[in-house]
Amino acid sequence: MFSTILIGVAILISPLTRDLAEAKVVVTSDIPCRPFHEIYPSGKELCEKMWDGSFVYETNRSRAYTMWFFDQDNPNDDVTRNLGLSAPSLCHLRYLHKDTPGPEPDTFAECHPWKENSCCTEDTVSSVQKIKESYGPEWHWDRCGPLTPACERFFVQEACFYECEPNAGLFRKYPDRHFNASDPSHNRWQMSGMPIWSDFCDAWHRACRNDQFCSHDDGNFFSCAATYTEEQATDGGTVVGIVFGCLVIVALIGVLGFLVFRERTGQPVFKPLEQQVS
Repeated sequence: MFSTILIGVAILISPLTRDLAEAKVVVTSDIPCRPFHEIYPSGKELCEKMWDGSFVYETNRSRAYTMWFFDQDNPNDDVTRNLGLSAPSLCHLRYLHKDTPGPEPDTFAECHPWKENSCCTEDTVSSVQKIKESYGPEWHWDRCGPLTPACERFFVQEACFYECEPNAGLFRKYPDRHFNASDPSHNRWQMSGMPIWSDFCDAWHRACRNDQFCSHDDGNFFSCAATYTEEQATDGGTVVGIVFGCLVIVALIGVLGFLVFRERTGQPVFKPLEQQVS
């Protein structure tokens, strides 16, 4: 009798354990990953594709912004004037940004080029880890595995540039004069068409050439981030299924224990067929 019960429970549990094993594959699956040089043939594609058109590869140095500098004065201010624009007095990008650019304390180190005039606060960019975590796990640049230090540094520089550079707000995709709060496609944080110095883009491409990155939608970082949300929804359903499956297993074990107890005490729930007939 006991062996019969075990066989029955094993038959019931077998499909469930198979489903759980398959579910594990879904949970651990992530984005497609390839080396940088296979996704982006050059620095031009890297700067223009990765950020969904936020930046444009520009070879004319006098008309191109840089994402990092060591000068005491911000060279990007000259670029703004060369483009016939006025230096901004407001931080036009709206996410973690300040309302107006201004100085930060002496402890402002991670994004130090912008210490004297910044649209970011020290708390926002206090460390590489803080910068990486600011927008959620879907925006982690190392979802395909750890990057080399040289490669990761360029992602940190881009993040500092986006958070801290006042001139970046001049290229907001939906400026106030066009922004429509009732249109779900509009936002106050996205950029479009900002010219970036070609040498910077090329150096970024060289530094990351053999590192792995998300290749979804030709390496569009925005699309890669969107896939994370979809996977989380799938994983959430999978987790619910796993929890339910475990509860079923626990219930079956409980029933098995009860049946064994009754049989050992001489009061089996299921009697032999000949006894039921008599």
